[in-house]
Amino acid sequence: MGYSSFISIIIPTYNRAQMLPLTLDSFLAQDYPSDRYEIIVVDNNSTDETPEIAARYVDNSTVSVKYYFEQRQGVHYARNSAAKQARGDILYFTDDDMIADRALLSELVRVFDLFPEVGCATGLILPLFEKEPPVWVTRYLWNHYLSLTEKDRPEELIVSRNDLVYSCHQAIRRAVFFQTGGFNPENTAGTWIGDGETGLNIKIKSLGYKFAYSSKSVIYHMIPQNRTTLKYLIKRIGNQGFCDSYTDYRKHKDRSKIIPSMLRRNTIDLVKILCVTLVKIAMGNLSWHFIPAKIMYFHKRNVYDLKLYKNERFRKAADLDDWINRNFSCIQ
Repeated sequence: MGYSSFISIIIPTYNRAQMLPLTLDSFLAQDYPSDRYEIIVVDNNSTDETPEIAARYVDNSTVSVKYYFEQRQGVHYARNSAAKQARGDILYFTDDDMIADRALLSELVRVFDLFPEVGCATGLILPLFEKEPPVWVTRYLWNHYLSLTEKDRPEELIVSRNDLVYSCHQAIRRAVFFQTGGFNPENTAGTWIGDGETGLNIKIKSLGYKFAYSSKSVIYHMIPQNRTTLKYLIKRIGNQGFCDSYTDYRKHKDRSKIIPSMLRRNTIDLVKILCVTLVKIAMGNLSWHFIPAKIMYFHKRNVYDLKLYKNERFRKAADLDDWINRNFSCIQ
């Protein structure tokens, strides 16, 4: 197999000095030629030993390792600013709590070589739990709630028009990434603005590109104990409420539709979702833990919608497509 593609691995990091070496070591051990990829560590205001650890890798690695400091708080700033510094034909995004299999890069490149219509590719994401999780977690959260590939997915290769990708294991053709305007914002210095990789993937799809999944490109997600609790689930699904309000608003970008949408969601939709949730719990297809989480979801959606309705500058932020060259602080 030829290795024509140069890959830039982009790793945003924030106060995970203990995990970061595990992530870096796994990417330095790839079976991909060492002169055909680079690693970019983007420090998003860490206050621990992250700069010192990154410096050791910059100075002592056979693969090119670069370190950048991104002062603007927000993972989308880290990812987008690093992309502008990257040299790769393919930009590969991951997180500082991931451990890569040796064949991760070569298997993703194979997908891009075989399918020119694919703009974005991913692979199998498996958990490394810090402690054995409760049964309800392994049964109901082995999916997007913990950024894991759903259990027992039988396919080895999928090429689809539908989004299959999480940002912890996401490869994108460079040209496609810059066409989209980059990652949408998420939690930005304490303010939840947008829908992150979901928004990016919507933009990729709108450009006509396909998504791909290869089970041979494997990465492991280190999951701490605090992500296997009811508290985490409530927070996770609550944040999804922010994301979904942003995504829905961007479909029409019309202030006059916000309140009618809220009224419908808080009456018909609320009753419908709670009834469906209760039925699934009774049938053993869902855990009771989802009841308070769903309530938090509706609360956060209302909070976000009211902010959109009342705050013109916030609506302008939601209207933006290009986040590669934008700074939210100037329009907040």
